[in-house]
Amino acid sequence: MELTERQKRFLRKEAHPLKPVIAVGDKGVTPSLLEELGAALEHHELIKVRVRVSDRDTRDQLIAELLAANDATLVSRVGHIAAIYRPRRKRKPKIILPKA
Repeated sequence: MELTERQKRFLRKEAHPLKPVIAVGDKGVTPSLLEELGAALEHHELIKVRVRVSDRDTRDQLIAELLAANDATLVSRVGHIAAIYRPRRKRKPKIILPKA
């Protein structure tokens, strides 16, 4: 899903007070982690993920894997925390994005 800059700005504002819901550790991206991430995105639509890897390139790669596996969009990334958005698929979306 491609977001406009206005929509990303809106989602960054919404994500600011959120705490990380998912943590990626030393084991990396596992099937159970992807399942939990999918469930969290379906419930919340906008979540924060903490990636506990010190290497920046590895961290970027893990975030890219999470996004690709869940058809989600990266809203922002600050240090070890990434904000991820995906509209609900089974129910009516909770977050209404501003028009482009």
